[in-house]
Amino acid sequence: MSLETEDLLRDLSQNAESVCRHYLPAGRREGSYWMVGDLQNNPGRSLFVRLTGPTSGPGARGKWTDSATSEFGDLLDIIRERTGITRFPDLLAEARAHLGRPQPVLPDANSPRSQKSPSGTPAAAARLFAASLPLAGTLAEAYLRARGITQALPSSSLRFHPKCWHRDEGQTKPVPRPAMIAAVTDGAGALQGVHRTWLEPDGQDKAAVDTPRRAMGHLLGNAVRIAPADQTLVLGEGIETMLSVREAAPSLPVWAALSSSHLGAVLLPAGLQRLYIAIDRDPAGQRAAERLTARATEAGIAVRVLEPRLGDFNDDLRAHGAEALSQHLAQQIDLEDQHRLTI
Repeated sequence: MSLETEDLLRDLSQNAESVCRHYLPAGRREGSYWMVGDLQNNPGRSLFVRLTGPTSGPGARGKWTDSATSEFGDLLDIIRERTGITRFPDLLAEARAHLGRPQPVLPDANSPRSQKSPSGTPAAAARLFAASLPLAGTLAEAYLRARGITQALPSSSLRFHPKCWHRDEGQTKPVPRPAMIAAVTDGAGALQGVHRTWLEPDGQDKAAVDTPRRAMGHLLGNAVRIAPADQTLVLGEGIETMLSVREAAPSLPVWAALSSSHLGAVLLPAGLQRLYIAIDRDPAGQRAAERLTARATEAGIAVRVLEPRLGDFNDDLRAHGAEALSQHLAQQIDLEDQHRLTI
């Protein structure tokens, strides 16, 4: 293990409770431990993470044990499980972002060794996005149309790559697959990462692989900005979910945080007055909404939680149609934004 990795693990262990609150929000602190059901963030008390003690050794803070399965590990294991990140350099980048640490400085761009950015960095994400194609007429457009999305698609944040490398756990070589590529940007509009959704060859569904979605780059605090915020913003998890909200309310600004873990950490724009949190109907989404509500309320922003009838708003759209979804949203949003529901 490198000295930099050891130092990062030590820093994580010193901030063990912060890591647990962000990546295992279904749990809670009980004495010297963070208690949760399992690594999948289900409620319960089987898995416990030490929050006190030395920063190294078998009984160090940040070490966890699942009494139901006898599994154990450290905080990097928790971050890996909750984000789906598989490459170790990307995992370290996520940990640095959570701690607010700067990412390593890349070599001089004029150096021949630095012409290709390391995989997983914002620079590598920018290269992938730049190499992608507009959505019109592609499998990515077909995929979204199959999900009930009929509105014009945002070309600034969504693109298509016909041969995006994909590798599942246990595979020795990556396989090129068609993928929808989404830009993850910061408050200044700078691209910080991308999200990839690999697709079936006919574009009618996600690819039948173990991990059909992955992100790369710096996600913490950032989002896929499907439509720019004004004084109002609707923020939720998945891209398809937020496109579904836009389908029912075409002029509402919508962003996708990509996961419940990242939903609670998105940096809200200056001047925001009303925030709608479009939750998925599961415990993780509800916990993330609670964290985001607390942050927004403290900043003086009015918050309302939008709840779907089914599992998420794309389920609602596909089951009931845009008009019914618009009527459902009309019962939950402020009078000031009712005019935005016109289809």
